[in-house]
Amino acid sequence: MRVRFFGAAGEVTGSCTLVEAGDVRFLVDCGMFQGGREARAKNLRALDFGFDVRDIDFVLLTHAHIDHSGLLPRLAVLGFRGPIYATPATIDLLAVLLPDSAHIQEKESEWQLRHQHRRGGSERGVVAPLYTVAQAQTTLGLLQPAPYGRTIEPAPGIAVRFHDAGHILGSAWLEVTAAGEGRPRRLVFSGDIGMRDRPVLNDPETIIPSADLLLIESTYGDRLHRPLAETEEEIIAAIGRTRACHGNLVIPSFAVGRTQEIIYILADLVRQGRLEPLKVFVDSPMANEATRITLAHPALLDSETRDLLEWLKAHPNKLKLEFVADVEASRALNDVRSGAIIISASGMCEAGRIKYHLRENLPRSECSVLIAGFQAAGTLGRRLVDGARLVHIFGEPVPVRARIYTVGGLSAHADQAGLLDWIGGVHTPPRHTCVIHGEAGASATFAQAIRDRLGWKDVMLPKPGDSLPL
Repeated sequence: MRVRFFGAAGEVTGSCTLVEAGDVRFLVDCGMFQGGREARAKNLRALDFGFDVRDIDFVLLTHAHIDHSGLLPRLAVLGFRGPIYATPATIDLLAVLLPDSAHIQEKESEWQLRHQHRRGGSERGVVAPLYTVAQAQTTLGLLQPAPYGRTIEPAPGIAVRFHDAGHILGSAWLEVTAAGEGRPRRLVFSGDIGMRDRPVLNDPETIIPSADLLLIESTYGDRLHRPLAETEEEIIAAIGRTRACHGNLVIPSFAVGRTQEIIYILADLVRQGRLEPLKVFVDSPMANEATRITLAHPALLDSETRDLLEWLKAHPNKLKLEFVADVEASRALNDVRSGAIIISASGMCEAGRIKYHLRENLPRSECSVLIAGFQAAGTLGRRLVDGARLVHIFGEPVPVRARIYTVGGLSAHADQAGLLDWIGGVHTPPRHTCVIHGEAGASATFAQAIRDRLGWKDVMLPKPGDSLPL
């Protein structure tokens, strides 16, 4: 048996791990790299993946986020025809996320082409989409449901169970048992692990007591999140300051998970009387669909969220949510000069309608921007967090005069303490532990924390292309 790392090794995005078990070859995740020009170059280099995709028997998908799923259509374009196993909620989300990813790529290519033509240039240098909307739709036909807690056997000698990871709707950590010479080997893939005691979703399931190999994410492996109560106070302060200044509050948000959590917190603060009744615009077709899908899976929601939904039904005027659908309604928000709370995707400000709202509101000192999630290096969101006073949006310079707020208590990822608590459920140290899915410094810090606090010796930091025999 051998495990090979093709992404999210020394960085946060591009999750892709190849497992070779005898004659069986399978992937765990097949994600897109994200984070500006460097990520674009990595996605282009990944066009052939470094392995023959036709030899892959199946794919196990931990969750729907594009950095874990976004290259699945490219896999299919190159000849993969096997099944892709995911939870039912993940499959529902992918029906929205993958075509949207393709649509963004197509539009970016069209914009580059128009820009070249306006400058009198040729089509040379225009980056073609990694895949089209039609190809993304075709990929959806390869998806096969794998409900939580049910053992599936995607190939002879391979048994897999999906467990709730509490990260986003349908997210899972994977328990893979592979038969072979001697005793079976047990592999655990964390995917992304969520925080305990956070709104909307159930807590992550406890890890199994033993494993031969553990692959553990480390997005926030070098820090602790702010307490949720502190985050709520920061949100109240941001809303209060922006209202007093007669401006708008713009919230870049991931469409899946983060948007629903922000809506929950705003509604709960109104229910508690800590905020006056609010009017909130959710300007993201994908977030609208993700919210609908979330409500269609009530068993995956925690009891507090179900209670809040009942309260909202009984008090419809306390939080007025307007889900903006068409482009004209989105553009009309640019005419709103005061009092609007606008939640829009994408969460790292790299694409989608959020860029228009930032272009309109960043130059206005009376406005505010609330950053509520991880911002990868190279993204527009990261530049705002780092204090840039001038950014470029659609190729045009935009001064940053709005107040930038960053809140750290809304992460869908467990922090260092949460990750240590989760893997602390393993009774005996795994033979091998690989720390992945984190920037190099965060992963190294977390690896050392595992050694120091749990006493585990064999803790590794794989690099892209590394191979680990088992």
